[in-house]
Amino acid sequence: MIRSGSKVLKNQLKYVASASQLNYSTDADLVVIGSGPGGYVAAIKAAQLGLKTVCVEKESTLGGTCLNVGCIPSKALLNNSHYYSMASGKDFANRGIEATVKLNLPKMMEQKSNAVKGLTGGIAGLFKANKVTRVDGFGSITGPNEVSVAKSDGGSEVIKTKNILIATGSEVTPFPGIEINETNIISSTGALSLQKVPKSMLIIGAGVIGVELGSVWMRLGSKVTAVEFLGHVGGMGIDAESSKLFERTLKKQGMKFKLNTKVMSASQQGDMIHVNVESAKGGKPETLECEVLLVCIGRRPFTNNMGLENVGIELEPRGTIPVNERFQTKIPNIYAIGDVIKGPMLAHKAEDEGIICVEGITGAPVHIDYNCVPSVVYTHPEVAWVGKNEQELKEAGIPYKIGKFPFAANSRAKTNADTDGFVKVLSHKETDKMLGVHIVGTGAGELINECVLALEYGASAEDVARVCHAHPTLSEAVREASLMAYCGKPINNV
Repeated sequence: MIRSGSKVLKNQLKYVASASQLNYSTDADLVVIGSGPGGYVAAIKAAQLGLKTVCVEKESTLGGTCLNVGCIPSKALLNNSHYYSMASGKDFANRGIEATVKLNLPKMMEQKSNAVKGLTGGIAGLFKANKVTRVDGFGSITGPNEVSVAKSDGGSEVIKTKNILIATGSEVTPFPGIEINETNIISSTGALSLQKVPKSMLIIGAGVIGVELGSVWMRLGSKVTAVEFLGHVGGMGIDAESSKLFERTLKKQGMKFKLNTKVMSASQQGDMIHVNVESAKGGKPETLECEVLLVCIGRRPFTNNMGLENVGIELEPRGTIPVNERFQTKIPNIYAIGDVIKGPMLAHKAEDEGIICVEGITGAPVHIDYNCVPSVVYTHPEVAWVGKNEQELKEAGIPYKIGKFPFAANSRAKTNADTDGFVKVLSHKETDKMLGVHIVGTGAGELINECVLALEYGASAEDVARVCHAHPTLSEAVREASLMAYCGKPINNV
């Protein structure tokens, strides 16, 4: 292990030394196109490894969709709207806290914007500290070793480079026949900056983005209905049992769902939007009314005008860029990571790919286990999972055991008066190796990381069950579920 690591380090140092001594006609060792989570992390890691690195970004701020109009602003609104719902509903009163609260939406939006500004500015500081050169403008590939940047002022810049990394992320998938105006027919971007709380909101899509943003506006006073073509909420990959509990919990909070339903069209009629829907399995058409229509049917890779045709790179059927296990395209020195390649469109997946990709460029081994990439829905309760779900194990014919522990039996959840949800551990019936973990409950997005580590290291359910967990904590539910998977009986539940 040590010898292998030393060899990798020597290879990387050798690359760094040679890079610093080169006197060729290129401007950079690596040009990263895009500064989202995958791009900016890759650029910093590359610079740390000694590569002369340039990052090209078309927007005025760094961070891509995630930091500017995605993960970060949505989590700010989810957090603050949850506080508001606790204070304005019965939750505070049930805890002996009596208060009169009033929503100040502009102030809430200001806090969101400040969080975004602080984090995007932080990336600029990290670029400076790590000597990553930032180039503003729209980058496109004009040759195997050339990136042209179109500036906002009409000018242009050509960068010669040894390697190119495409990290341009994704964009909102449009709904055919429905035009987004970001005022009352909105995408996820518009849903992050509405000027007032709509009386009613209809969401096309009950996946992760739909239920998160729907939760925000529902908590702030809007009547929210989500229309979903599939028969469950939470999107692809979610465990069926988790999805059912999740749906029941959101319904209890006030969100309505129309599952197995497809949207046919939408039209503006006065101040209202009429949305025509019908059963996905065939049935009588129905018209729904709403003040704001939120289109959340997913995202698609952003590769428009990237110049891929200039180097002969053809897209896959779903618009992704084909790459090998080292993230190389058909052009060996042109790489791609994140939302533009196959796999879940997750910021942390892109970050890992970015680090691993640039390490590979310097001679290190390249490996990522996509089975160990977690997914999280940041509602209340949160939903998180990693590894396989029951449906996948059944389809693969893999024998498994189930260990499930409810938060209603967890001491910390009881003291917090927040007991919705459970931890569900799936382990191999014969070897006890952990195959998947599914959590519904407060803090699920934090709790899942212990489970990710367990899967990454090939742990058994017994391994986790025998690890001492602090008391009282929510994490004890992970231990109890693992104990049940391992030997069939938890300690603190019957």
